Amino acid sequence: MTREQFITLVKREQEALRGFLLALCCGNKSDADDLAQDALVKAYLSSAGYQDRGRFRSWLFKIAHNTFLNHRASLRTVATLDEARTLTSPNAADSSFEHQSLYLALRTLPPKERSAITLYYLSGYDIKEIAAITDTSEDAVKKQLSRGRDKLKERLKL
Repeated sequence: MTREQFITLVKREQEALRGFLLALCCGNKSDADDLAQDALVKAYLSSAGYQDRGRFRSWLFKIAHNTFLNHRASLRTVATLDEARTLTSPNAADSSFEHQSLYLALRTLPPKERSAITLYYLSGYDIKEIAAITDTSEDAVKKQLSRGRDKLKERLKL
């Protein structure tokens, strides 16, 4: 892939990538932007190995997902919405809007469940695509979605 081809494809997918990472980062725009930049650098460095068999977006999201997981490994997961509220950054994109409670609830999920929920409900991927992006089986994705939904229902009192 040439540099120009890469730039063209990234321009087309950049907003979707940022939206995906913003959801994974629970509305923290600064973290999402940092992860997006890291993911794009990693993608560019490995673009010679990209084979046009699948969608570029899936390939890019896989890199972004792995970048997110590596970043999350160094942070701790919160267990309750109250604990998540205390960690909310002033840079949260929706700090005064309707999605803040969802972002707070997502923050309480383990990274794999958060990724599955975000990819399925916010990015529109099917279970097979999520399994490919996250390097897990389809059954594991189904379990992550089920557990994540149950936890979100409980935390959001739906």
